Amino acid sequence: MLYTATWDSVSQHALPQWYDDAKFGMFVHWGLYSVPAWSPTGYSAMQVVTGKAPPTYHDIPDGAFYFNNLNIPNSQTRAYHDKTYGANFAYDEFVPLFNAAIEKWDPDAMADFLRDCGAHYVVLTTKHHEGFLMWNARVRNPFKPNYIAARDVLGELSNAVRARGMKMGAYYSGGFDWTFNATPIRELSDVLRAMPQSKEYVAYVLAHFHDLMERYEPAVLWNDIGMPANLNLPQLFADYYNAVPEGVVDDRYAQYSLGELTNVLTSPPFARVLSQIMDKEFGGGAPPSTVKHADFTTPEYTTYHNIVAKKWEATRGIGHSFGYNRNETPDDYMTVSQLVQFVADVVSKNGNVLLNVGPQADGTIPQIEQERVRGLGAWLKLNGDAIYNTRPWTRAEGNAQANGKTLDARFTRNGESMYAIIFASDAPREILVQDVDAPHIANVALLGSAAQVTCRANENDLFVTLPDFPDADTRAETFALKLTMG
Repeated sequence: MLYTATWDSVSQHALPQWYDDAKFGMFVHWGLYSVPAWSPTGYSAMQVVTGKAPPTYHDIPDGAFYFNNLNIPNSQTRAYHDKTYGANFAYDEFVPLFNAAIEKWDPDAMADFLRDCGAHYVVLTTKHHEGFLMWNARVRNPFKPNYIAARDVLGELSNAVRARGMKMGAYYSGGFDWTFNATPIRELSDVLRAMPQSKEYVAYVLAHFHDLMERYEPAVLWNDIGMPANLNLPQLFADYYNAVPEGVVDDRYAQYSLGELTNVLTSPPFARVLSQIMDKEFGGGAPPSTVKHADFTTPEYTTYHNIVAKKWEATRGIGHSFGYNRNETPDDYMTVSQLVQFVADVVSKNGNVLLNVGPQADGTIPQIEQERVRGLGAWLKLNGDAIYNTRPWTRAEGNAQANGKTLDARFTRNGESMYAIIFASDAPREILVQDVDAPHIANVALLGSAAQVTCRANENDLFVTLPDFPDADTRAETFALKLTMG
């Protein structure tokens, strides 16, 4: 199908099966901010925006916001920077440090890690809000021609990722570029004031998107924050789909006219209303999309309450930050068990997970992130049949009983098989899975085990006797049952 520059045309783009089947991808936030790699911690930036955390806009708790926080006097980041690098050390001076660090980066080692974590696709930050370019861009920054990585990070990682059978995507910050508009974010309304809208920026963004889609053909074109109001968005989508028919775009391409910006900025209850909308629609994560077309929506640091018909993708860091934050402690990171349960919850509700790692400047994944995500990968290797290629069952959530405790469960399906993913804190030998149409279940198997599982129906409940769990096996905490319907 040849797409044309109309909303009616691009809206005909069907969600490709590969994306619906993939379920789990890895986000890689990597840029100049990876050199200082510092921010306050304790919350995510989304929690601040939605009022779930103190309104610390002067110190947004994400390493990727280092540039923004640095430009706000009396911020914790400014104090850290002056103490560590000196008050006269400019942000641009991180460029040679970053380029020296990436000389030893091994894209094959990074791709091996991402594959071993169980990812079926990868999305790299090609340009974050700071404006630094992570690929061999044909159009350089007009204000800072050397504001670019010395290696073609996107190209090298794309080759390594695809060689391992994964899809490769590109993140781009269309809504923020602090080299074009350095308005510091001191309060929520500054998010809109900081969005560049000039003709020069529109041309710059379009040149970059066409460069990315024509030379790298990203399977995911993941934009952030928004787009300039005067950019022809249906034309951009048509060009992308014609270049990459099996590609997908997210829902963060919203455009605002000057009048709309004025209305939003002068609305006193803006922050409160935004938080209420997020709570109602998403459970506290991202506002409803205002763009006319998207292949999937993107709640951040949260999940939907129920099964959602429209495809969605939950994104978050393992800790509170997307960019690496050396200030975070192990307690700031999700445990392996929490990661497993997060993935199971999202997939049961028709979502994908895009889980972020923040490399150090030289591309090394911090050890604490490696440990947590490798643990998730080990679980997926045993229980992946309950995740990959599945679709939602008739409901997402349920309960089970074991050892006198009520356990949460999540359900998925694939053809005639359904899967019950049980959130346990130990290794039960007997478990009652409630309300699963038990009389019509012909066979039960424990994923990752060849041992015999016995079961009997109790009205609509299923009473299962499990084999012994191997020691130190993550199935002892969260495990999956394959229930074949007869």
